[in-house]
Amino acid sequence: SKKEYNIHRYVFISALRDWVAIESDSSNVLKRPDLHRMMEMAAQKLRLMGGTVELVDIGEQELPDGQTLALPKVVTAQFGNDPNKHTVCVYGHVDVQPAKLEDGWATDPYNLTDINGNLYGRGASDNKAPVLAWIHAVEAYQALNMELPVNVKFVIEGMEETGSNGLDAMILAQRDTFFSDVDYIIISDCGWLSRRPALTYGTRGNCYFYAEVEGPKQDLHSGVYGGTVIEPMTDLVGILDTMISPSGKILIPGIREAVAPLSDEEWRMYQDIQFDIDNYKNKIGVNELMYSNKVDLLAHMWRYPTVSIHGIEGAFSDPGTKTVIPAKVTAKFSIRQVPNMDPAMVKKQVTDYLHSVFAKRKSPNKLKVTMVIGAKPWLADTQHPLYDAGKAAVKRVFDMDPDLIREGGTIPIARTFQDVTGKSIIMMPIGGFDDGLHSQNEKMSRYNYIEGTKLFVAYLNEVSQIKHTSV
Repeated sequence: SKKEYNIHRYVFISALRDWVAIESDSSNVLKRPDLHRMMEMAAQKLRLMGGTVELVDIGEQELPDGQTLALPKVVTAQFGNDPNKHTVCVYGHVDVQPAKLEDGWATDPYNLTDINGNLYGRGASDNKAPVLAWIHAVEAYQALNMELPVNVKFVIEGMEETGSNGLDAMILAQRDTFFSDVDYIIISDCGWLSRRPALTYGTRGNCYFYAEVEGPKQDLHSGVYGGTVIEPMTDLVGILDTMISPSGKILIPGIREAVAPLSDEEWRMYQDIQFDIDNYKNKIGVNELMYSNKVDLLAHMWRYPTVSIHGIEGAFSDPGTKTVIPAKVTAKFSIRQVPNMDPAMVKKQVTDYLHSVFAKRKSPNKLKVTMVIGAKPWLADTQHPLYDAGKAAVKRVFDMDPDLIREGGTIPIARTFQDVTGKSIIMMPIGGFDDGLHSQNEKMSRYNYIEGTKLFVAYLNEVSQIKHTSV
Protein backbone atom coordinates (compact mmCIF):
# COMPACT_ATOMS: atom_id res chain seq x y z
CA SER A 1 0.00 0.00 0.00
CA LYS A 2 0.98 3.64 -0.49
CA LYS A 3 1.23 4.31 3.27
CA GLU A 4 3.34 1.25 3.90
CA TYR A 5 5.57 2.20 0.97
CA ASN A 6 6.14 5.69 2.43
CA ILE A 7 7.06 4.19 5.80
CA HIS A 8 9.54 1.91 4.04
CA ARG A 9 10.96 4.80 2.10
CA TYR A 10 11.49 6.69 5.35
CA VAL A 11 13.21 3.65 6.90
CA PHE A 12 15.46 3.23 3.85
CA ILE A 13 16.56 6.86 3.93
CA SER A 14 17.15 6.92 7.67
CA ALA A 15 19.30 3.77 7.38
CA LEU A 16 21.39 5.52 4.72
CA ARG A 17 21.66 8.59 6.96
CA ASP A 18 23.06 6.41 9.80
CA TRP A 19 25.60 4.80 7.48
CA VAL A 20 26.73 8.04 5.83
CA ALA A 21 27.28 9.56 9.30
CA ILE A 22 30.19 7.18 9.84
CA GLU A 23 33.40 8.61 8.35
CA SER A 24 34.59 5.27 7.00
CA ASP A 25 37.50 6.73 5.01
CA SER A 26 39.86 3.82 4.31
CA SER A 27 42.75 6.04 3.17
CA ASN A 28 43.02 7.92 6.46
CA VAL A 29 44.63 5.82 9.21
CA LEU A 30 43.23 8.15 11.87
CA LYS A 31 39.71 7.19 10.77
CA ARG A 32 40.38 3.46 11.17
CA PRO A 33 38.21 3.20 14.34
CA ASP A 34 35.28 4.63 12.32
CA LEU A 35 35.91 2.05 9.63
CA HIS A 36 35.87 -0.81 12.17
CA ARG A 37 32.60 0.63 13.53
CA MET A 38 31.14 0.72 10.02
CA MET A 39 31.89 -2.97 9.45
CA GLU A 40 30.33 -3.84 12.82
CA MET A 41 27.24 -1.78 11.96
CA ALA A 42 26.78 -3.57 8.64
CA ALA A 43 27.26 -6.94 10.36
CA GLN A 44 24.75 -6.05 13.08
CA LYS A 45 22.10 -5.03 10.54
CA LEU A 46 22.48 -8.40 8.77
CA ARG A 47 22.44 -10.28 12.11
CA LEU A 48 19.19 -8.59 13.16
CA MET A 49 17.63 -9.84 9.91
CA GLY A 50 18.49 -13.41 10.89
CA GLY A 51 21.43 -13.89 8.55
CA THR A 52 24.39 -16.15 9.31
CA VAL A 53 27.03 -13.46 9.71
CA GLU A 54 30.78 -13.52 10.11
CA LEU A 55 33.37 -10.81 10.49
CA VAL A 56 36.37 -12.29 8.70
CA ASP A 57 39.79 -11.17 9.91
CA ILE A 58 41.97 -10.40 6.87
CA GLY A 59 45.10 -9.40 8.77
CA GLU A 60 47.11 -6.23 8.97
CA GLN A 61 48.17 -3.43 6.70
CA GLU A 62 51.78 -2.30 6.62
CA LEU A 63 52.12 1.47 6.67
CA PRO A 64 54.93 3.31 4.82
CA ASP A 65 56.67 4.05 8.15
CA GLY A 66 56.87 0.34 8.95
CA GLN A 67 54.05 0.31 11.49
CA THR A 68 51.11 -2.07 11.12
CA LEU A 69 47.42 -1.39 11.40
CA ALA A 70 44.52 -3.86 11.58
CA LEU A 71 42.57 -4.07 8.34
CA PRO A 72 38.78 -3.73 8.66
CA LYS A 73 37.18 -7.16 8.80
CA VAL A 74 35.21 -8.40 5.80
CA VAL A 75 31.51 -9.00 6.54
CA THR A 76 30.06 -12.18 5.07
CA ALA A 77 26.41 -13.12 5.45
CA GLN A 78 24.08 -15.83 4.26
CA PHE A 79 20.29 -15.95 3.95
CA GLY A 80 18.89 -19.33 3.05
CA ASN A 81 20.78 -22.51 2.13
CA ASP A 82 18.25 -24.44 0.11
CA PRO A 83 20.25 -26.74 -2.22
CA ASN A 84 17.36 -26.67 -4.73
CA LYS A 85 17.71 -22.92 -5.24
CA HIS A 86 20.33 -20.86 -7.03
CA THR A 87 22.71 -18.98 -4.76
CA VAL A 88 23.73 -15.41 -5.53
CA CYS A 89 26.53 -13.52 -3.83
CA VAL A 90 26.29 -9.73 -3.62
CA TYR A 91 29.56 -7.78 -3.34
CA GLY A 92 29.75 -4.23 -2.02
CA HIS A 93 31.94 -1.94 0.06
CA VAL A 94 31.21 0.51 2.86
CA ASP A 95 34.47 2.48 2.93
CA VAL A 96 34.50 5.88 1.27
CA GLN A 97 36.75 8.44 -0.39
CA PRO A 98 38.01 11.32 1.78
CA ALA A 99 35.70 14.34 2.12
CA LYS A 100 35.82 17.62 4.01
CA LEU A 101 33.30 20.47 4.03
CA GLU A 102 36.09 22.90 3.11
CA ASP A 103 36.88 20.94 -0.08
CA GLY A 104 33.89 22.72 -1.61
CA TRP A 105 30.91 20.71 -0.37
CA ALA A 106 27.63 22.65 -0.17
CA THR A 107 26.56 20.51 2.81
CA ASP A 108 28.31 18.51 5.56
CA PRO A 109 29.55 15.42 3.66
CA TYR A 110 28.78 13.13 6.62
CA ASN A 111 25.27 14.43 7.28
CA LEU A 112 22.93 13.03 4.63
CA THR A 113 21.03 16.02 3.28
CA ASP A 114 17.91 15.77 1.13
CA ILE A 115 17.69 18.57 -1.46
CA ASN A 116 15.11 18.33 -4.26
CA GLY A 117 14.97 14.55 -4.11
CA ASN A 118 18.76 14.13 -4.03
CA LEU A 119 20.45 12.65 -0.97
CA TYR A 120 23.83 14.36 -0.58
CA GLY A 121 26.65 12.75 1.41
CA ARG A 122 30.02 11.06 1.04
CA GLY A 123 29.57 7.41 0.10
CA ALA A 124 25.85 7.84 -0.62
CA SER A 125 26.19 6.48 -4.15
CA ASP A 126 29.63 4.86 -3.81
CA ASN A 127 28.71 2.44 -2.31
CA LYS A 128 26.51 2.70 0.80
CA ALA A 129 23.09 3.13 -0.85
CA PRO A 130 23.56 0.20 -3.26
CA VAL A 131 24.68 -2.08 -0.38
CA LEU A 132 21.67 -1.01 1.69
CA ALA A 133 19.37 -1.46 -1.32
CA TRP A 134 20.45 -5.11 -1.54
CA ILE A 135 19.93 -5.58 2.20
CA HIS A 136 16.50 -3.94 1.94
CA ALA A 137 15.64 -6.18 -1.02
CA VAL A 138 16.16 -9.22 1.23
CA GLU A 139 14.19 -7.46 4.01
CA ALA A 140 11.31 -6.81 1.59
CA TYR A 141 10.78 -10.55 1.12
CA GLN A 142 10.94 -11.05 4.88
CA ALA A 143 8.46 -8.21 5.54
CA LEU A 144 5.98 -9.85 3.17
CA ASN A 145 6.58 -13.25 4.82
CA MET A 146 7.73 -14.52 1.45
CA GLU A 147 10.45 -17.10 1.04
CA LEU A 148 13.56 -15.79 -0.75
CA PRO A 149 13.47 -17.11 -4.33
CA VAL A 150 17.25 -17.70 -4.22
CA ASN A 151 19.81 -18.09 -1.45
CA VAL A 152 21.56 -14.75 -0.92
CA LYS A 153 25.10 -14.26 0.33
CA PHE A 154 26.88 -10.97 1.00
CA VAL A 155 30.56 -10.02 0.90
CA ILE A 156 31.04 -6.48 2.19
CA GLU A 157 34.53 -5.02 2.49
CA GLY A 158 36.05 -1.84 3.89
CA MET A 159 39.18 -1.26 1.81
CA GLU A 160 37.88 -0.90 -1.76
CA GLU A 161 38.84 2.75 -2.17
CA THR A 162 42.48 1.98 -1.39
CA GLY A 163 42.85 -1.19 -3.46
CA SER A 164 40.97 -3.89 -1.49
CA ASN A 165 43.96 -4.97 0.63
CA GLY A 166 43.52 -8.53 1.87
CA LEU A 167 40.38 -9.29 -0.13
CA ASP A 168 42.00 -11.37 -2.88
CA ALA A 169 43.59 -13.65 -0.28
CA MET A 170 40.29 -13.98 1.58
CA ILE A 171 38.41 -14.95 -1.60
CA LEU A 172 41.09 -17.52 -2.40
CA ALA A 173 40.99 -18.88 1.16
CA GLN A 174 37.19 -19.25 1.09
CA ARG A 175 36.89 -20.46 -2.49
CA ASP A 176 35.97 -24.00 -1.45
CA THR A 177 33.89 -22.97 1.58
CA PHE A 178 31.88 -19.74 1.47
CA PHE A 179 32.00 -19.43 -2.33
CA SER A 180 31.66 -23.12 -3.22
CA ASP A 181 27.85 -23.13 -3.55
CA VAL A 182 27.61 -19.67 -5.14
CA ASP A 183 26.25 -19.74 -8.69
CA TYR A 184 26.30 -16.05 -9.57
CA ILE A 185 28.08 -12.95 -8.30
CA ILE A 186 26.44 -9.51 -8.43
CA ILE A 187 28.40 -6.27 -8.15
CA SER A 188 26.57 -2.94 -7.80
CA ASP A 189 29.52 -0.56 -7.53
CA CYS A 190 29.06 1.56 -10.66
CA GLY A 191 26.49 3.85 -12.27
CA TRP A 192 24.22 4.45 -15.24
CA LEU A 193 25.45 6.31 -18.31
CA SER A 194 22.31 8.43 -18.80
CA ARG A 195 18.78 8.58 -17.39
CA ARG A 196 18.20 5.14 -18.86
CA PRO A 197 18.90 2.19 -16.50
CA ALA A 198 21.96 0.15 -17.42
CA LEU A 199 23.59 -3.24 -17.02
CA THR A 200 27.39 -3.18 -17.03
CA TYR A 201 29.30 -5.98 -18.77
CA GLY A 202 32.90 -4.79 -18.88
CA THR A 203 35.56 -2.73 -17.13
CA ARG A 204 39.03 -1.66 -18.27
CA GLY A 205 42.07 -2.79 -16.34
CA ASN A 206 45.07 -0.58 -15.63
CA CYS A 207 48.87 -0.81 -15.79
CA TYR A 208 50.52 1.94 -13.74
CA PHE A 209 54.16 2.84 -14.43
CA TYR A 210 57.00 4.87 -12.96
CA ALA A 211 59.73 6.04 -15.35
CA GLU A 212 62.70 7.46 -13.49
CA VAL A 213 65.57 9.37 -15.08
CA GLU A 214 68.58 10.02 -12.86
CA GLY A 215 71.55 12.24 -13.69
CA PRO A 216 73.78 14.35 -11.41
CA LYS A 217 74.08 13.37 -7.74
CA GLN A 218 72.13 16.45 -6.58
CA ASP A 219 69.88 19.25 -7.90
CA LEU A 220 71.86 21.90 -9.76
CA HIS A 221 71.53 25.66 -10.38
CA SER A 222 70.50 26.27 -13.99
CA GLY A 223 72.60 29.43 -14.23
CA VAL A 224 75.80 27.83 -13.01
CA TYR A 225 75.42 24.44 -14.72
CA GLY A 226 72.81 25.01 -17.46
CA GLY A 227 74.30 24.23 -20.89
CA THR A 228 76.95 21.84 -19.59
CA VAL A 229 74.94 18.94 -18.18
CA ILE A 230 72.45 16.72 -19.99
CA GLU A 231 69.31 17.31 -17.97
CA PRO A 232 67.15 14.41 -16.71
CA MET A 233 63.95 16.43 -17.08
CA THR A 234 64.61 17.06 -20.80
CA ASP A 235 65.24 13.32 -21.32
CA LEU A 236 62.09 12.39 -19.44
CA VAL A 237 59.78 14.83 -21.24
CA GLY A 238 61.35 13.72 -24.52
CA ILE A 239 60.61 10.02 -24.00
CA LEU A 240 57.11 10.63 -22.56
CA ASP A 241 56.20 12.48 -25.74
CA THR A 242 56.95 9.38 -27.84
CA MET A 243 54.17 7.25 -26.26
CA ILE A 244 51.09 8.91 -27.70
CA SER A 245 50.39 11.18 -30.67
CA PRO A 246 48.42 14.46 -30.45
CA SER A 247 45.46 12.66 -32.02
CA GLY A 248 45.49 10.02 -29.28
CA LYS A 249 47.19 7.21 -31.20
CA ILE A 250 49.30 4.98 -28.93
CA LEU A 251 52.79 4.71 -30.43
CA ILE A 252 54.20 1.92 -28.23
CA PRO A 253 54.63 -1.11 -30.58
CA GLY A 254 52.40 -4.10 -29.86
CA ILE A 255 49.76 -2.34 -27.77
CA ARG A 256 47.23 -1.48 -30.48
CA GLU A 257 47.78 -4.86 -32.13
CA ALA A 258 46.68 -6.68 -28.95
CA VAL A 259 43.23 -5.07 -28.86
CA ALA A 260 40.24 -7.23 -29.82
CA PRO A 261 38.73 -5.88 -33.05
CA LEU A 262 35.44 -3.95 -32.84
CA SER A 263 32.75 -6.26 -34.22
CA ASP A 264 29.76 -5.09 -36.25
CA GLU A 265 27.47 -6.30 -33.48
CA GLU A 266 29.35 -4.27 -30.89
CA TRP A 267 29.21 -1.21 -33.16
CA ARG A 268 25.43 -1.62 -33.41
CA MET A 269 25.14 -1.94 -29.60
CA TYR A 270 27.02 1.35 -29.14
CA GLN A 271 24.81 2.98 -31.76
CA ASP A 272 21.69 2.28 -29.63
CA ILE A 273 23.07 3.63 -26.35
CA GLN A 274 21.66 6.85 -24.92
CA PHE A 275 24.58 9.25 -24.53
CA ASP A 276 24.58 13.03 -24.80
CA ILE A 277 27.93 14.32 -26.09
CA ASP A 278 27.18 17.99 -25.38
CA ASN A 279 26.14 17.22 -21.84
CA TYR A 280 29.34 15.19 -21.40
CA LYS A 281 31.44 18.11 -22.70
CA ASN A 282 29.70 20.60 -20.42
CA LYS A 283 30.10 18.34 -17.41
CA ILE A 284 33.89 18.23 -17.82
CA GLY A 285 34.17 21.80 -19.12
CA VAL A 286 35.81 21.32 -22.52
CA ASN A 287 34.67 22.46 -25.96
CA GLU A 288 36.31 19.70 -27.97
CA LEU A 289 36.86 15.99 -27.39
CA MET A 290 39.22 13.47 -28.99
CA TYR A 291 36.33 12.15 -31.14
CA SER A 292 33.16 13.83 -32.32
CA ASN A 293 30.74 10.93 -32.72
CA LYS A 294 29.08 8.79 -30.05
CA VAL A 295 30.33 5.37 -31.17
CA ASP A 296 33.99 6.47 -31.35
CA LEU A 297 33.75 8.19 -27.98
CA LEU A 298 32.15 5.23 -26.19
CA ALA A 299 34.57 2.80 -27.83
CA HIS A 300 37.57 4.83 -26.65
CA MET A 301 36.06 5.16 -23.19
CA TRP A 302 35.40 1.44 -22.82
CA ARG A 303 37.15 -0.89 -25.26
CA TYR A 304 40.36 0.78 -26.40
CA PRO A 305 43.48 1.37 -24.31
CA THR A 306 44.74 4.82 -23.43
CA VAL A 307 47.96 6.41 -22.15
CA SER A 308 47.54 9.03 -19.41
CA ILE A 309 50.47 10.97 -17.97
CA HIS A 310 49.64 11.83 -14.35
CA GLY A 311 52.61 13.78 -13.07
CA ILE A 312 56.34 14.03 -12.44
CA GLU A 313 57.82 13.51 -9.00
CA GLY A 314 60.98 15.45 -8.21
CA ALA A 315 60.14 18.24 -10.64
CA PHE A 316 59.71 21.79 -9.38
CA SER A 317 55.97 22.43 -9.11
CA ASP A 318 55.50 25.01 -6.36
CA PRO A 319 54.24 28.52 -7.10
CA GLY A 320 56.91 31.11 -8.01
CA THR A 321 60.20 30.63 -9.81
CA LYS A 322 63.15 28.39 -9.02
CA THR A 323 66.10 28.05 -11.35
CA VAL A 324 66.72 24.39 -10.69
CA ILE A 325 67.92 21.45 -12.76
CA PRO A 326 66.30 18.49 -10.98
CA ALA A 327 68.79 15.62 -10.52
CA LYS A 328 66.24 12.82 -10.55
CA VAL A 329 62.70 12.93 -11.95
CA THR A 330 60.06 10.20 -11.98
CA ALA A 331 57.10 10.25 -14.34
CA LYS A 332 53.86 8.55 -13.31
CA PHE A 333 51.72 7.29 -16.19
CA SER A 334 49.21 4.55 -16.78
CA ILE A 335 47.77 2.54 -19.64
CA ARG A 336 44.17 1.31 -19.39
CA GLN A 337 43.86 -2.37 -20.23
CA VAL A 338 41.24 -3.95 -22.51
CA PRO A 339 40.72 -7.42 -24.01
CA ASN A 340 43.01 -9.04 -25.25
CA MET A 341 45.89 -7.16 -23.63
CA ASP A 342 48.01 -8.87 -21.00
CA PRO A 343 49.62 -6.69 -18.27
CA ALA A 344 52.79 -8.82 -18.21
CA MET A 345 53.19 -8.26 -21.95
CA VAL A 346 52.39 -4.53 -21.65
CA LYS A 347 55.09 -4.21 -18.98
CA LYS A 348 57.65 -5.64 -21.40
CA GLN A 349 56.42 -3.58 -24.37
CA VAL A 350 56.52 -0.30 -22.44
CA THR A 351 59.88 -1.00 -20.81
CA ASP A 352 61.55 -2.09 -24.05
CA TYR A 353 60.11 0.82 -26.02
CA LEU A 354 61.10 3.53 -23.54
CA HIS A 355 64.61 2.08 -23.25
CA SER A 356 64.99 2.00 -27.04
CA VAL A 357 63.77 5.59 -27.40
CA PHE A 358 66.05 6.64 -24.54
CA ALA A 359 69.06 4.88 -26.11
CA LYS A 360 68.60 6.96 -29.29
CA ARG A 361 69.09 10.11 -27.19
CA LYS A 362 72.63 8.86 -26.33
CA SER A 363 72.18 10.35 -22.85
CA PRO A 364 74.58 9.52 -20.00
CA ASN A 365 71.62 9.59 -17.56
CA LYS A 366 70.05 6.40 -16.22
CA LEU A 367 66.49 5.30 -17.00
CA LYS A 368 64.53 2.89 -14.81
CA VAL A 369 60.98 1.77 -15.73
CA THR A 370 58.79 -0.10 -13.21
CA MET A 371 55.17 -1.25 -13.33
CA VAL A 372 53.50 -0.86 -9.92
CA ILE A 373 49.93 -1.94 -10.76
CA GLY A 374 48.88 -4.52 -13.33
CA ALA A 375 45.09 -4.95 -13.15
CA LYS A 376 43.40 -6.97 -15.89
CA PRO A 377 40.19 -5.95 -17.68
CA TRP A 378 36.91 -7.78 -17.09
CA LEU A 379 34.31 -8.65 -19.71
CA ALA A 380 31.09 -10.64 -19.39
CA ASP A 381 28.94 -12.37 -21.98
CA THR A 382 25.80 -10.25 -22.46
CA GLN A 383 24.01 -13.32 -23.87
CA HIS A 384 24.32 -15.08 -20.48
CA PRO A 385 21.03 -15.83 -18.66
CA LEU A 386 22.17 -13.47 -15.85
CA TYR A 387 21.90 -10.58 -18.29
CA ASP A 388 18.56 -11.82 -19.66
CA ALA A 389 17.30 -11.82 -16.06
CA GLY A 390 18.68 -8.30 -15.63
CA LYS A 391 16.90 -7.05 -18.75
CA ALA A 392 13.63 -8.60 -17.56
CA ALA A 393 13.94 -7.02 -14.09
CA VAL A 394 14.69 -3.56 -15.55
CA LYS A 395 11.72 -3.93 -17.90
CA ARG A 396 9.46 -4.87 -15.00
CA VAL A 397 10.50 -1.99 -12.70
CA PHE A 398 11.29 0.83 -15.14
CA ASP A 399 9.19 -0.27 -18.12
CA MET A 400 12.09 0.15 -20.54
CA ASP A 401 15.06 -1.82 -21.84
CA PRO A 402 18.41 -1.17 -20.17
CA ASP A 403 21.47 0.14 -21.95
CA LEU A 404 24.25 -2.45 -21.98
CA ILE A 405 27.34 -0.48 -21.03
CA ARG A 406 30.97 -0.87 -20.06
CA GLU A 407 32.95 1.08 -17.51
CA GLY A 408 36.13 2.95 -18.42
CA GLY A 409 37.54 2.56 -14.92
CA THR A 410 38.78 -0.54 -13.15
CA ILE A 411 36.93 -2.72 -10.64
CA PRO A 412 39.68 -5.28 -9.97
CA ILE A 413 37.49 -7.42 -7.71
CA ALA A 414 35.38 -8.51 -10.70
CA ARG A 415 38.41 -10.05 -12.32
CA THR A 416 39.48 -11.68 -9.03
CA PHE A 417 36.05 -13.26 -8.57
CA GLN A 418 36.14 -14.52 -12.15
CA ASP A 419 39.67 -15.93 -11.97
CA VAL A 420 39.41 -17.46 -8.48
CA THR A 421 35.84 -18.75 -8.34
CA GLY A 422 35.07 -19.24 -12.03
CA LYS A 423 31.49 -18.02 -11.39
CA SER A 424 29.45 -15.86 -13.73
CA ILE A 425 29.30 -12.18 -12.77
CA ILE A 426 26.92 -9.33 -13.53
CA MET A 427 27.31 -5.67 -12.67
CA MET A 428 23.97 -4.11 -11.87
CA PRO A 429 24.29 -0.40 -11.10
CA ILE A 430 21.64 1.81 -9.52
CA GLY A 431 23.75 4.98 -9.21
CA GLY A 432 22.91 7.93 -11.46
CA PHE A 433 25.21 9.26 -14.18
CA ASP A 434 25.55 12.55 -12.28
CA ASP A 435 26.12 11.23 -8.74
CA GLY A 436 29.58 12.81 -8.44
CA LEU A 437 31.46 9.77 -7.13
CA HIS A 438 34.83 10.68 -5.54
CA SER A 439 33.89 14.34 -6.06
CA GLN A 440 32.38 17.13 -3.98
CA ASN A 441 28.61 16.95 -3.38
CA GLU A 442 28.31 13.23 -4.04
CA LYS A 443 24.66 12.20 -4.02
CA MET A 444 22.21 9.38 -4.56
CA SER A 445 18.82 10.36 -5.91
CA ARG A 446 15.89 9.20 -3.82
CA TYR A 447 14.33 7.84 -7.01
CA ASN A 448 17.34 5.66 -7.88
CA TYR A 449 17.69 4.44 -4.30
CA ILE A 450 14.04 3.40 -3.90
CA GLU A 451 13.49 2.14 -7.47
CA GLY A 452 16.90 0.45 -7.30
CA THR A 453 15.73 -1.51 -4.26
CA LYS A 454 12.67 -2.62 -6.25
CA LEU A 455 14.96 -3.58 -9.13
CA PHE A 456 16.98 -5.82 -6.81
CA VAL A 457 13.79 -7.44 -5.46
CA ALA A 458 12.64 -8.13 -9.02
CA TYR A 459 16.09 -9.36 -10.03
CA LEU A 460 16.25 -12.03 -7.30
CA ASN A 461 12.94 -13.30 -8.62
CA GLU A 462 14.16 -13.36 -12.25
CA VAL A 463 17.42 -15.14 -11.32
CA SER A 464 15.45 -17.85 -9.54
CA GLN A 465 13.90 -18.74 -12.89
CA ILE A 466 17.19 -19.41 -14.69
CA LYS A 467 17.28 -23.05 -15.80
CA HIS A 468 19.68 -25.11 -13.70
CA THR A 469 21.49 -26.46 -16.74
CA SER A 470 22.87 -23.09 -17.77
CA VAL A 471 25.06 -22.38 -14.75
